[in-house]
Amino acid sequence: MAKKKKYYVVWEGLNPGIYDSWEACKAEIKGYPNAKYKSFTSKEEALQAQGWGYDQIDRKKWILPKNELLASQIILPSISVDGACSGNPGVTEYQGVITDTKEQLFHGGPFQGGSNNLGEFLALVHAISLLKKQNKENIPIYTDSKTAMAWLRNRKVKTTIKRNKLNETIFVLVDRAEKWIQNNSWKNQILKWETKLWGEIPADFGRK
Repeated sequence: MAKKKKYYVVWEGLNPGIYDSWEACKAEIKGYPNAKYKSFTSKEEALQAQGWGYDQIDRKKWILPKNELLASQIILPSISVDGACSGNPGVTEYQGVITDTKEQLFHGGPFQGGSNNLGEFLALVHAISLLKKQNKENIPIYTDSKTAMAWLRNRKVKTTIKRNKLNETIFVLVDRAEKWIQNNSWKNQILKWETKLWGEIPADFGRK
């Protein structure tokens, strides 16, 4: 029986890329300190894994969906957004990325005295307003926050974080975002990222 062909992604090596043989891959990682690489059973999986990055594939144990599953469940092209907060309240930031390549489109923060939910909400509204400005209302947006989706749907923020001088900056943005969604409409699909099936959302800050 013929040996099944494998494709090798080299994230960190002499020449990062995708190689279709172990010999070619080995030549790129031999002698390279802390080389990062992994094999896949199809070129499509290798391309997808290359876009997600080594940390998502190996360290976070992200299970790469089969091609058919990926095509039916994760819509591409799309944008993914996420927020992060150290403490509650705490230092908060957010970002938006292209789902399949994780190329960063925008970043906000860090802000003092915020919360993860506030960061998630700001990221979602930032993505919607950006795509509206670019006339790309056909591009879906993924978020893993049910709370942010609810605030957006109700056009109202309901947070338990108390306002004070420390978090004045982030609440200026929250008020502005809330006003924007109350006075604008959008056509983008707002979709829930299914973390249990797909792993961490591509916009994740990787601090869990």
